[in-house]
Amino acid sequence: MFLPPRHAEILEMAKEQGRVLVDDLAVHFNVTPQTIRKDLNDLCEQRLLSRIHGGALFPSGVQNLEYEARRLIAAGEKEAIGRAAADLIPDNASLFVNIGTTTEAVGQALLDRKGLMVITNNINVANRLRLYPDIEVVIAGGVVRGSDGGIVGEAAVDFIRQFKVDFAVIGTSAIDHDGALLDFDFREVKVAQAIMANARHVILVSDSTKFERTAPVRIGHLSQVNTFITDRCESEGIRQICRDADVRLIETSV
Repeated sequence: MFLPPRHAEILEMAKEQGRVLVDDLAVHFNVTPQTIRKDLNDLCEQRLLSRIHGGALFPSGVQNLEYEARRLIAAGEKEAIGRAAADLIPDNASLFVNIGTTTEAVGQALLDRKGLMVITNNINVANRLRLYPDIEVVIAGGVVRGSDGGIVGEAAVDFIRQFKVDFAVIGTSAIDHDGALLDFDFREVKVAQAIMANARHVILVSDSTKFERTAPVRIGHLSQVNTFITDRCESEGIRQICRDADVRLIETSV
């Protein structure tokens, strides 16, 4: 999906401010309010924003973004995070990769590795990695979620528990100020918890927009991971949690 430059800037402004207003955007871009209303309607039709009277909101709370829309948010940051995570994973390692657009970026960065065994509940990761003969792909069974190709449910949890791997690469929909890792689907959370419990080294990958969002279901806590990779962390509270729990914090934009 391609976003025109003005649409991309509007989306970035909404992400930073939480909402954007028609009149303010018209002044900022030196265009008519009618032009901005059309821009916002286009973005809302793609489910990148939610329309309100006089403007639009950046989605948060209990409403998750459409999967293709999430791919566009912080895409460059996710690519850098993916490369940083891949740098931690050597050839001939075993690993879990769970659902998420950032974990998919990690999968993309692993394509030149040799002798990997990748266990995943993410159809998109499996479909990409299966083309590479030096990577063995094992996919979990369970309910396939139509919105993003994630495999969730008790069958997936039971499948994951059969393994003990070197690394787990996990994502999250939101990171609370107290270090809680949050998501929207309790079925996905159960799988993520099983992944964390059955890996020797847990790598959390999350771009900094996740500090600005919230979600209703708790995966766990930042202190339960070994390495946290993000583009930037401006929260001293989160930094302190990492220091106290001996979590390695990697910032790709620093």
